[in-house]
Amino acid sequence: MTRACFSSLTARLLALLLAFSCLFTPARAEDGEVKLLFVGDIMLDDGPGRAIAAGRDPFAAFERDFAWADVRIGNLECPIATGGQALASKIATFRAHPRVIERLQGRFEALSVANNHSGDYGQEAFVETLALLDIAGIAAFGGGHDLLEAHAPYWIEKNGLRIAILGYNEYKPRSFEAGPNWPGVAWSEDSHVLRDIAAARAAGADIVIPFMHWGWERERQPSARQRRLARLMIDAGADAVVGGHPHVTQGDESYAGKPIIYSLGNFVFDGFDTEAEQTGWLLRLRVAKEGVLGWEVVSAHMDAEGLPQRQVTSK
Repeated sequence: MTRACFSSLTARLLALLLAFSCLFTPARAEDGEVKLLFVGDIMLDDGPGRAIAAGRDPFAAFERDFAWADVRIGNLECPIATGGQALASKIATFRAHPRVIERLQGRFEALSVANNHSGDYGQEAFVETLALLDIAGIAAFGGGHDLLEAHAPYWIEKNGLRIAILGYNEYKPRSFEAGPNWPGVAWSEDSHVLRDIAAARAAGADIVIPFMHWGWERERQPSARQRRLARLMIDAGADAVVGGHPHVTQGDESYAGKPIIYSLGNFVFDGFDTEAEQTGWLLRLRVAKEGVLGWEVVSAHMDAEGLPQRQVTSK
């Protein structure tokens, strides 16, 4: 895609965000804090899918954590569809049955589709996923019917705060990327990410949080690339950076007084046999006008079916 093309789309996105800000100014509650819950990879095919078909609830062990949060956000690591064809070029492809939607309803306000498995069954299944989530009242972000929609934030308006959550993937294949007139995910091109953060700020965001799908699988430490981009995003105006994809947790750090949680690891996912791959984090994040007030993680351990069980709080 040319720089001119993306610049034009960026201008359209900013105009759209500004229009949204003017048209939808809700009656503001007394300014306060908002409690956000982030979880890592949610893959609802295979073992988790069979458990749901048998009537089990993969999220039951974390009911009190979901109840704690004002807004719950996760990474949906599979299309939810009946259509499409598995891509022959991929070693592992996932597609969950639409029955899993009822387990996501009431648990998640929003799900990122910016990852390397959203396109496993092609554009047909991806678009079906977007439609099913919309019908269920769950916002999809980090992907959409075109490039503009894929780069649009998920907006949270609560307790006097406007919060923008952005989603990006930077793990192959890039063929899943959205285009000017075709569906797909938001690709993590540095200049595009930084423009989106600036656009969200210009549209009135009090808090901006990029939710990244990045890093190398099974690496316990973030790469130099992750560290560099995290700092660039905070310098551009992000209040925190949250990541996933490596299938293991990767630790955290503070930069300019703002938290970076590099990888939450897996949350619902089977097929892994090491302790590191079977352990994930739920991130409990409190934000207000002045930024991040505090955060902690809760550890989850996946059983043989890929369903998470509660562990002792680790931070």
